[in-house]
Amino acid sequence: MTHPDHPHDHAHNHAHDDAQAIDWKTHGVKVIPGDQLDANTAQTPGMNRAAAINLARVGAQKIWAGTVHIHANAKTGAHHHGALESVIYVLKGKARMRWGDKLEYVAEAGPGDFIFVPPYVPHQEINASSDETLECVLVRSDNEAVVVNLEIEPVEKPEEVLWVDPIHRAP
Repeated sequence: MTHPDHPHDHAHNHAHDDAQAIDWKTHGVKVIPGDQLDANTAQTPGMNRAAAINLARVGAQKIWAGTVHIHANAKTGAHHHGALESVIYVLKGKARMRWGDKLEYVAEAGPGDFIFVPPYVPHQEINASSDETLECVLVRSDNEAVVVNLEIEPVEKPEEVLWVDPIHRAP
């Protein structure tokens, strides 16, 4: 049905159409301050992931979003994210991605670039800078933080990077 205020055809299932109104204050927009992300998420050696948007924090049903930091010169272990699609947006630094059965393919991305990782693709994230932390925003196609770490002999060996954060102190 078309309406003079909406000259397009689609269903209008807004709260005012329902017998019971939705409490938009508690079930509406949520802002997650950047300094309040949750590091209690699946991790891969060589990187620090922190969740901003997931089921536990905001009730997200179909998406996961957060940040990832890879220390200067660090290389992660090989891994994939199951059936999930991933999008990485580079904020700062230079990312080098390796992927394939033997991590034989390589591409680089810098600030403002997007990286798409399809489901089940074995990959390795590398910070191509020797003196700057690689900072990225990460979005996945489900609210689960699936990480499957793989036993692949990488072309570029992962560095041992200590997990240092407010809970895990440097030795």
